[in-house]
Amino acid sequence: MARVLLVDDEITMLQMVSELLRSEGHEVHPFNNTAAALEALENIQPELVITDLYLDKARAGGMDILKKARALNPPAVGIVITGFGSIETAVEAMKHGAFDYLEKPFKLDELKLCVQRALNYTEVTAENVYLKKQLGTKFRFNQIIGTSPKMQDVLKMIEKVADTDSTILILGESGTGKELVARALHFNSRRRNAPFVPLNCSALPENLLESELFGHRKGAFTGAVNDKKGLFQEADGGTIFLDEIGTMPPMLQSRLLRVLQEKEVRRVGDNTPVYVNVRVLAATNDSLEKRIKEGTFREDLFYRLNVIQVALPPLRDKPDDLPLLVGHFLKDKVSPRNGKQYQVTRQAMEVLCAHDWPGNVRELENAIERACALCEENIIHVKDLPPSLQKYIGTVSSDTIFETRSDVPPSNMVVLSESLYPLSISSPQSTGSANSDAVAGEVSSLKTFLRDQEVSHLNRALAVCGGDKEKAAELLGISLATLYRKLAEVEETA
Repeated sequence: MARVLLVDDEITMLQMVSELLRSEGHEVHPFNNTAAALEALENIQPELVITDLYLDKARAGGMDILKKARALNPPAVGIVITGFGSIETAVEAMKHGAFDYLEKPFKLDELKLCVQRALNYTEVTAENVYLKKQLGTKFRFNQIIGTSPKMQDVLKMIEKVADTDSTILILGESGTGKELVARALHFNSRRRNAPFVPLNCSALPENLLESELFGHRKGAFTGAVNDKKGLFQEADGGTIFLDEIGTMPPMLQSRLLRVLQEKEVRRVGDNTPVYVNVRVLAATNDSLEKRIKEGTFREDLFYRLNVIQVALPPLRDKPDDLPLLVGHFLKDKVSPRNGKQYQVTRQAMEVLCAHDWPGNVRELENAIERACALCEENIIHVKDLPPSLQKYIGTVSSDTIFETRSDVPPSNMVVLSESLYPLSISSPQSTGSANSDAVAGEVSSLKTFLRDQEVSHLNRALAVCGGDKEKAAELLGISLATLYRKLAEVEETA
């Protein structure tokens, strides 16, 4: 369902098209003159404008409507219809941002198809804007959670080196967030609009890895039926992330060394090298120094990769960050059973803190996802945690409920009874002026309150629909493009 502004000076045409669009489920606002349509544009905020070009037969008033529609935020997509068609007017309409142009008389099926294509275009555009904003937000430095001294050192380091072209070697155990750091480095650099190409070097056998990295010419080997670009060429202008670099075969190490030295690649079966402008980020959970001693990793390649080293601490070395991570994983989740934000009992939190997490942050995230799926209503208890954590029950205290709060920095969590963090909430027993002051201090502007309510309602609808945005838009009674636009606004203000 879309909001449509329809403008035509012929009453019969206006009624016919209005009935057609309403039968398709759209909200139609019809006008038969230019002045009224221009005045109503900002109030209606249409997603689609269908306008006759010559409303008064003297001048192309439809162009004024089209210009104003395209100047809206977000801009409406426009379809121009006219009985005075010519190539010149069609070109002029397209210059002013018209999506399509129909000449009277036209078949209703043609209009239906044109409207559907225009709305599909709007949805794709809105989705693209939303995803770009989401991508930019997701990999901001403040999305890397941690207040421990070790994590603060990591954050300071990557902020300093993000916008350079230096090769970076990221060290850390499995699950510590090496790829997250690599993506943060890319999306906070001048290369952010170019490709980010990740590759796990241990995932492919040697012959396939060579072809994947450097590409091949047709006929270079059995099965090479076409020319193929390698990932270095695909990442040209951007960043390539080589995970598990320590597992790369020695022959490919020498080829990678040449790429780092000369900034050029040569496809398998080709004699001509190709220049590439690529930043290389590498990561490993192995000791490369040990591999050098064993003779399985080239020492000269190590020094080429180890220009700047970023070492990520394991989760067991930063226990104070664990509650922050739990709050981060829960802050955008609502229970599909009752639409409420998830809460964690004190006992469950203490059990989580007692575990040493050999799988690090990835293991913790999976444990929280499991708990959300298994918990009754929206309260996570110890019994909802993985079996490997049940052994800690005897070592922790009794249950107290913690509530996740997206509006409470920095941990996104607040305790309903006994505080785990140094956060204060007004006591229900407080009375008199102190209580009035507390309540007054919590009151935000009406605009902020309404926005928060809208965000909460959108999140609830998405949770009920299992994240399916198309179903959520249908449930909310808005178009998919409108939903994407509102989600993009949420990302922008986050």
